[in-house]
Amino acid sequence: MVSFIEERPKNIAAGQNMVSDPKSAQKPPAPPGFISISRKKLLQNLEINAGARVNSWVDSMRASSPTHMKSAPSIADDQDSWNLNHPSALDMFEQIIDASKGKQIVMFLDYDGTLSPIVADPDRAFMSKKMRKTVRKLAKCFPTAIVSGRCRDKVYNFVKLAELYYAGSHGMDIKGPEKGSKSNKDTESVLFQPASEFLPMIDEVYKQLVETTKSTPGAKVENNKFCLSVHFRCVDEKVIKGKQQITNHQTLLPPSDSLLCFKIQKWSELAQQVKSVLKDYPKLRLTQGRKVLEIRPTIKWDKGKALEFLLESLGFANCTDVFPVYIGDDRTDEDAFKILRDRGQGFGILVSKFPKDTNASYSLQEPDEVMDFLRRLVEWKELSLRTQSRM
Repeated sequence: MVSFIEERPKNIAAGQNMVSDPKSAQKPPAPPGFISISRKKLLQNLEINAGARVNSWVDSMRASSPTHMKSAPSIADDQDSWNLNHPSALDMFEQIIDASKGKQIVMFLDYDGTLSPIVADPDRAFMSKKMRKTVRKLAKCFPTAIVSGRCRDKVYNFVKLAELYYAGSHGMDIKGPEKGSKSNKDTESVLFQPASEFLPMIDEVYKQLVETTKSTPGAKVENNKFCLSVHFRCVDEKVIKGKQQITNHQTLLPPSDSLLCFKIQKWSELAQQVKSVLKDYPKLRLTQGRKVLEIRPTIKWDKGKALEFLLESLGFANCTDVFPVYIGDDRTDEDAFKILRDRGQGFGILVSKFPKDTNASYSLQEPDEVMDFLRRLVEWKELSLRTQSRM
């Protein structure tokens, strides 16, 4: 029997890898009523789980207001350098098509931030009719799968296309096209759920998290069947509306950094609430996405494993003539990007307006660009089929 249990990392001692600031020793003590804060030390000391630093935690906030973190010239330099290494998939479309010639393209698409815009209320992350029409045409040309952290049933209700493969809960709940759809080809639907034994535990933790996070305005706990999501996108908005924001005269930091530190403080408090629940559940692990905390079983399974499973289910396990394309915007998609790099087949496309560390080869800025790219793929395929029929 194959074991999916993943070994939990050991805790890192508090203060390890701390970077000292020699300038701080020369600064006079803060006057009474003021808070003297080093942003670097603040970021280094706030922790999420197993010693992981909060630095990675605020990437999504940086993306929404990057000038709070860097000067404009620095951003421009970073953007130019990043674009050289991760060029636009639209600009490089012809080169991408050349690389795929003679191979079977298989499409893998994240949902939130890729097919639909990121919104404050995750229950209202609807895809446009134009996007749905484009994805439907795409599925007629290539095998197509939606790979999402969402519950499979929930993402299906958003997409509403029976001819697709769906991998929900970060790939822990996989199902093929419904019987009767053209993509099914009269074969039994693929169904794979490697974390079924965790369902009672997930439900139990969900109820506890809902109760525990009630004290944090704006926090939202979402049950995605085989995993849980704690959204903190609206936490700072609700707190600011409640006039609990730190005022500028209470801190020695510039206004933008003051707000950043306050947001980190509120997010850290929410993380501590989540950790207080998870300490009694060693078989669950905590990770972070775009302004969301993810609670998942500690099994060796992720979106990359789901991609490999689907390729195998489609008959492409050991084929050299397959060309997988994975498009996603979240750090959980990096597992799939890395798989493609390691396989040396196909490529990943990161959806982001700002530079990020990624294993993707290309980039697109937003869902509208994703739709343009998918449309061009469909047009190219339809033209190829027409050309072949005339020969």
